Amino acid sequence: MTTRPVPVAHRTTDVDGIPVFYREAGPADAPVLLLPHGYPCSSFQFRGLMPELGDRWRLVAPDYPGFGRSGTPPRERFAYTFDAYAEFLVRFTEVLGLTRYAIWLHDYGSQFGLRLAMHAPERVAALIVQNGDIYPAEHGPKYASLKEYWTNPTPEGRERIADAVDEEGFRGEFIGEIPDHLVARVSPDLWTLAWAQVAGTPGRRENLVNLLADQGTTMDWFGRQQAYLREHRPPTLIVWGPRDGYMPEAAGRAYLRDLPDAEFHVLSDAGHWAMETHLAEIVDLTRDFLGRVHPK
Repeated sequence: MTTRPVPVAHRTTDVDGIPVFYREAGPADAPVLLLPHGYPCSSFQFRGLMPELGDRWRLVAPDYPGFGRSGTPPRERFAYTFDAYAEFLVRFTEVLGLTRYAIWLHDYGSQFGLRLAMHAPERVAALIVQNGDIYPAEHGPKYASLKEYWTNPTPEGRERIADAVDEEGFRGEFIGEIPDHLVARVSPDLWTLAWAQVAGTPGRRENLVNLLADQGTTMDWFGRQQAYLREHRPPTLIVWGPRDGYMPEAAGRAYLRDLPDAEFHVLSDAGHWAMETHLAEIVDLTRDFLGRVHPK
């Protein structure tokens, strides 16, 4: 059945005194698909997906504190660590009264989303994994410099991390690894908007450097996240862009060790930001999957 795109609403709510911007599409009483975003983006990354699914699901995509159009509180009020963002996502669902949801797991959002799932497993209807990794043995070569810092956190190492937090570094995140014939499909607004929102707000760049430096703490969670998957076996769809220097195809296939019944699809020539280049395929796979496991 052919569907027409639905409108996306742009809202702001208060989460523990922080103004939080979020996008929402679909009926208020429809099954929820929660969309935590990745680095260095915002809810903007889901701008194409949301109108295509909002006829049957309620899609909710927040901007984290210090990202997008949300507030940037001082560090004494928000720590800008993986722990802080994981707790934020829990609180966001509580503020909006979300009690049952499928969760999209992409990039940093996979860490926050899995922590939410572990916090309340009974609320998880399904998972959709799109280039969000929890298997360090399958990490790609782009992790090398970060891992060097995690094992030996020197001022020089932190400065190297900081050097990548600029507009050119953001551009490389979005188009640095995909084939030339796909680059034209990726909107330059992704990196220009993300960088404008960072550079235009005092403290944001240093907060992002702090978050990148803190990423090593996620390694301690991987085993627990794998155990959660084995124990609870949530219905899972995996859609993977193999042109990813952080998370190659093997990082996606590794989920099948703990979720042997998961549906796994490789999107030919796609990279880390596969939704920019393969949106129609992702929409079709998602509609079919959610229609079976999280129906209206």
